Amino acid sequence: MRLTVLGAGPAYTDRADAAGACYLVTDGETRLLLDLGHGSFQRIFRAADPSGVSAVVVSHLHPDHFIDLVPLRHYLRYEFDPPRRMRVIAPRELGDRLDALHAEPGFTAQALDVEPLAAGDRTVGSLGVRAARVAHTADSYAFRITGGGGGPALVYSGDCGRADDLRPLIMPGDVLLSEISFGAGPVPPDVLHLDGPAIARLATTAGVGRVLLTHLQIGHDPDAALASVRASYDGPVSFVWPGTDLEI
Repeated sequence: MRLTVLGAGPAYTDRADAAGACYLVTDGETRLLLDLGHGSFQRIFRAADPSGVSAVVVSHLHPDHFIDLVPLRHYLRYEFDPPRRMRVIAPRELGDRLDALHAEPGFTAQALDVEPLAAGDRTVGSLGVRAARVAHTADSYAFRITGGGGGPALVYSGDCGRADDLRPLIMPGDVLLSEISFGAGPVPPDVLHLDGPAIARLATTAGVGRVLLTHLQIGHDPDAALASVRASYDGPVSFVWPGTDLEI
Protein backbone atom coordinates (compact mmCIF):
# COMPACT_ATOMS: atom_id res chain seq x y z
CA MET A 1 0.00 0.00 0.00
CA ARG A 2 1.42 3.36 -1.04
CA LEU A 3 0.61 6.92 0.06
CA THR A 4 1.15 9.83 -2.33
CA VAL A 5 0.43 13.29 -0.96
CA LEU A 6 -1.22 15.58 -3.51
CA GLY A 7 -2.35 18.29 -1.09
CA ALA A 8 -1.69 18.82 2.61
CA GLY A 9 -2.80 22.37 3.28
CA PRO A 10 -5.48 23.87 5.52
CA ALA A 11 -8.23 26.25 4.43
CA TYR A 12 -5.71 29.02 3.65
CA THR A 13 -1.92 29.25 3.76
CA ASP A 14 1.06 31.34 2.72
CA ARG A 15 3.10 28.27 1.79
CA ALA A 16 4.19 28.20 -1.84
CA ASP A 17 2.87 25.34 -3.98
CA ALA A 18 0.25 24.43 -1.35
CA ALA A 19 -3.12 22.80 -2.01
CA GLY A 20 -6.06 21.57 0.04
CA ALA A 21 -6.15 18.12 1.60
CA CYS A 22 -5.77 15.23 -0.87
CA TYR A 23 -4.05 11.90 -0.30
CA LEU A 24 -3.80 9.10 -2.87
CA VAL A 25 -3.67 5.54 -1.52
CA THR A 26 -2.61 2.89 -4.03
CA ASP A 27 -2.89 -0.86 -3.55
CA GLY A 28 -2.28 -2.86 -6.72
CA GLU A 29 -4.83 -1.61 -9.26
CA THR A 30 -6.91 0.21 -6.63
CA ARG A 31 -6.50 3.97 -6.30
CA LEU A 32 -8.36 5.76 -3.54
CA LEU A 33 -8.40 9.51 -2.93
CA LEU A 34 -8.84 10.67 0.65
CA ASP A 35 -10.37 14.14 0.26
CA LEU A 36 -10.06 16.46 -2.74
CA GLY A 37 -9.46 20.00 -1.49
CA HIS A 38 -8.88 23.22 -3.38
CA GLY A 39 -6.05 23.14 -5.92
CA SER A 40 -5.51 19.39 -5.68
CA PHE A 41 -7.31 18.15 -8.80
CA GLN A 42 -4.53 19.03 -11.23
CA ARG A 43 -1.99 17.26 -9.01
CA ILE A 44 -3.69 13.91 -9.57
CA PHE A 45 -2.23 13.80 -13.08
CA ARG A 46 1.29 13.58 -11.63
CA ALA A 47 0.44 10.25 -10.03
CA ALA A 48 -2.52 8.70 -11.88
CA ASP A 49 -5.18 9.16 -14.55
CA PRO A 50 -7.98 10.90 -12.63
CA SER A 51 -10.62 8.94 -14.53
CA GLY A 52 -8.99 5.72 -13.33
CA VAL A 53 -9.34 6.51 -9.63
CA SER A 54 -11.45 3.83 -7.93
CA ALA A 55 -13.25 6.21 -5.54
CA VAL A 56 -13.01 9.46 -3.63
CA VAL A 57 -13.72 9.41 0.11
CA VAL A 58 -14.57 12.79 1.66
CA SER A 59 -14.02 13.28 5.38
CA HIS A 60 -16.30 16.31 5.84
CA LEU A 61 -17.89 19.17 3.96
CA HIS A 62 -15.42 21.99 4.35
CA PRO A 63 -14.21 23.23 0.94
CA ASP A 64 -10.53 22.55 1.66
CA HIS A 65 -11.50 18.86 1.72
CA PHE A 66 -14.00 18.50 -1.13
CA ILE A 67 -14.30 21.48 -3.48
CA ASP A 68 -12.11 20.04 -6.26
CA LEU A 69 -14.84 17.52 -6.92
CA VAL A 70 -16.08 20.33 -9.20
CA PRO A 71 -13.17 20.14 -11.68
CA LEU A 72 -13.21 16.35 -11.36
CA ARG A 73 -16.90 16.37 -12.32
CA HIS A 74 -16.21 18.62 -15.30
CA TYR A 75 -13.27 16.45 -16.43
CA LEU A 76 -15.32 13.28 -16.32
CA ARG A 77 -18.30 14.86 -18.08
CA TYR A 78 -16.60 16.85 -20.83
CA GLU A 79 -13.23 15.22 -21.50
CA PHE A 80 -14.61 11.82 -22.56
CA ASP A 81 -17.12 10.56 -25.09
CA PRO A 82 -19.11 8.95 -23.62
CA PRO A 83 -18.68 10.74 -20.27
CA ARG A 84 -17.22 8.79 -17.37
CA ARG A 85 -18.35 8.53 -13.77
CA MET A 86 -16.74 8.38 -10.34
CA ARG A 87 -17.71 6.73 -7.07
CA VAL A 88 -17.73 9.27 -4.23
CA ILE A 89 -18.28 8.29 -0.60
CA ALA A 90 -19.15 11.42 1.37
CA PRO A 91 -21.35 12.99 4.04
CA ARG A 92 -24.93 12.92 2.85
CA GLU A 93 -25.28 16.63 2.09
CA LEU A 94 -22.48 16.67 -0.49
CA GLY A 95 -24.71 16.54 -3.57
CA ASP A 96 -26.94 19.33 -2.29
CA ARG A 97 -23.91 21.52 -1.53
CA LEU A 98 -22.43 21.15 -5.02
CA ASP A 99 -25.82 21.54 -6.72
CA ALA A 100 -26.50 24.71 -4.74
CA LEU A 101 -23.07 26.12 -5.54
CA HIS A 102 -23.97 26.00 -9.23
CA ALA A 103 -27.70 26.67 -8.78
CA GLU A 104 -28.25 23.53 -10.85
CA PRO A 105 -30.24 20.60 -9.46
CA GLY A 106 -28.64 17.36 -10.61
CA PHE A 107 -25.23 18.98 -11.24
CA THR A 108 -23.45 16.44 -9.03
CA ALA A 109 -25.28 13.35 -10.27
CA GLN A 110 -24.30 14.03 -13.88
CA ALA A 111 -20.86 12.53 -13.20
CA LEU A 112 -20.52 11.58 -9.53
CA ASP A 113 -22.14 8.51 -7.93
CA VAL A 114 -22.40 9.71 -4.34
CA GLU A 115 -22.81 7.17 -1.53
CA PRO A 116 -23.80 8.55 1.88
CA LEU A 117 -20.99 8.08 4.37
CA ALA A 118 -21.65 6.50 7.76
CA ALA A 119 -19.59 4.87 10.46
CA GLY A 120 -18.65 1.29 9.61
CA ASP A 121 -16.85 -0.80 7.01
CA ARG A 122 -16.90 -0.93 3.22
CA THR A 123 -14.51 -1.89 0.44
CA VAL A 124 -13.01 0.00 -2.46
CA GLY A 125 -11.33 -2.51 -4.75
CA SER A 126 -8.66 -4.28 -2.69
CA LEU A 127 -8.81 -1.69 0.10
CA GLY A 128 -10.85 -1.89 3.27
CA VAL A 129 -12.26 1.43 4.48
CA ARG A 130 -13.49 1.81 8.05
CA ALA A 131 -15.08 5.14 8.97
CA ALA A 132 -15.62 6.57 12.46
CA ARG A 133 -17.31 9.81 13.49
CA VAL A 134 -15.04 12.51 14.87
CA ALA A 135 -15.68 15.89 16.49
CA HIS A 136 -15.34 18.68 13.94
CA THR A 137 -18.47 19.43 11.91
CA ALA A 138 -21.83 17.80 12.57
CA ASP A 139 -20.92 15.06 10.07
CA SER A 140 -17.14 14.46 10.08
CA TYR A 141 -15.21 11.20 9.78
CA ALA A 142 -11.78 9.66 10.13
CA PHE A 143 -10.76 6.49 8.28
CA ARG A 144 -8.74 3.31 8.67
CA ILE A 145 -7.46 2.06 5.32
CA THR A 146 -6.24 -1.53 5.06
CA GLY A 147 -4.49 -3.04 2.05
CA GLY A 148 -5.15 -6.40 0.47
CA GLY A 149 -1.66 -7.63 1.29
CA GLY A 150 -1.93 -7.15 5.03
CA GLY A 151 0.60 -5.11 6.98
CA PRO A 152 -0.06 -1.92 8.94
CA ALA A 153 -3.11 0.17 8.16
CA LEU A 154 -3.22 3.89 7.43
CA VAL A 155 -5.40 5.87 9.84
CA TYR A 156 -6.35 9.30 8.46
CA SER A 157 -7.74 11.81 10.93
CA GLY A 158 -9.48 14.17 8.52
CA ASP A 159 -10.10 17.25 10.66
CA CYS A 160 -10.60 16.16 14.23
CA GLY A 161 -11.12 18.00 17.50
CA ARG A 162 -10.66 15.10 19.94
CA ALA A 163 -7.70 12.77 19.54
CA ASP A 164 -9.51 10.01 21.41
CA ASP A 165 -12.09 9.84 18.61
CA LEU A 166 -9.35 8.22 16.51
CA ARG A 167 -8.53 5.52 19.04
CA PRO A 168 -11.14 2.96 17.87
CA LEU A 169 -9.56 3.00 14.40
CA ILE A 170 -5.99 2.34 15.55
CA MET A 171 -4.28 -0.99 16.06
CA PRO A 172 -0.67 -1.27 17.31
CA GLY A 173 1.80 -0.62 14.53
CA ASP A 174 -0.56 1.39 12.31
CA VAL A 175 0.53 4.56 10.53
CA LEU A 176 -1.30 7.68 11.71
CA LEU A 177 -1.77 10.49 9.18
CA SER A 178 -2.96 13.28 11.44
CA GLU A 179 -3.88 16.91 11.08
CA ILE A 180 -1.79 19.14 13.35
CA SER A 181 -3.56 22.39 12.59
CA PHE A 182 -2.33 24.24 15.67
CA GLY A 183 1.24 23.01 15.65
CA ALA A 184 2.80 22.86 19.10
CA GLY A 185 -0.43 24.21 20.56
CA PRO A 186 -2.44 25.07 22.37
CA VAL A 187 -5.67 24.75 20.41
CA PRO A 188 -8.11 27.56 21.28
CA PRO A 189 -10.84 26.20 23.55
CA ASP A 190 -13.67 26.80 21.05
CA VAL A 191 -11.88 25.16 18.08
CA LEU A 192 -12.09 21.50 17.05
CA HIS A 193 -8.61 20.71 15.74
CA LEU A 194 -5.49 18.96 17.06
CA ASP A 195 -2.04 20.00 18.23
CA GLY A 196 1.22 18.12 18.78
CA PRO A 197 0.80 17.16 22.44
CA ALA A 198 -2.65 15.62 21.78
CA ILE A 199 -1.31 13.62 18.85
CA ALA A 200 1.69 12.44 20.88
CA ARG A 201 -0.50 11.20 23.75
CA LEU A 202 -2.72 9.28 21.37
CA ALA A 203 0.18 7.80 19.40
CA THR A 204 1.97 6.64 22.53
CA THR A 205 -1.01 5.09 24.30
CA ALA A 206 -2.45 3.48 21.15
CA GLY A 207 0.88 2.01 20.00
CA VAL A 208 1.06 3.86 16.69
CA GLY A 209 4.01 2.69 14.62
CA ARG A 210 4.61 5.93 12.72
CA VAL A 211 3.13 9.44 12.74
CA LEU A 212 2.73 11.56 9.61
CA LEU A 213 1.71 15.18 10.21
CA THR A 214 -0.29 17.40 7.86
CA HIS A 215 -2.71 20.37 7.60
CA LEU A 216 -0.57 22.89 9.53
CA GLN A 217 -2.22 26.29 9.88
CA ILE A 218 -0.54 29.51 8.79
CA GLY A 219 1.75 31.02 11.44
CA HIS A 220 2.74 27.74 13.10
CA ASP A 221 6.32 26.50 12.89
CA PRO A 222 6.81 22.95 11.54
CA ASP A 223 9.95 22.38 13.61
CA ALA A 224 8.21 23.36 16.84
CA ALA A 225 5.27 21.14 15.90
CA LEU A 226 7.58 18.16 15.34
CA ALA A 227 9.33 18.80 18.64
CA SER A 228 6.01 18.88 20.49
CA VAL A 229 5.16 15.39 19.21
CA ARG A 230 8.64 13.98 19.78
CA ALA A 231 8.62 15.25 23.36
CA SER A 232 6.41 12.33 24.44
CA TYR A 233 6.26 9.97 21.44
CA ASP A 234 9.41 8.00 20.65
CA GLY A 235 8.41 6.53 17.29
CA PRO A 236 9.19 8.01 13.87
CA VAL A 237 7.37 11.24 13.10
CA SER A 238 7.57 13.57 10.11
CA PHE A 239 5.56 16.06 8.10
CA VAL A 240 4.12 15.18 4.71
CA TRP A 241 3.90 17.79 1.97
CA PRO A 242 2.69 17.74 -1.63
CA GLY A 243 5.00 15.32 -3.45
CA THR A 244 5.63 13.04 -0.47
CA ASP A 245 5.46 9.43 -1.67
CA LEU A 246 6.00 6.50 0.67
CA GLU A 247 5.16 2.89 1.43
CA ILE A 248 2.81 2.20 4.34
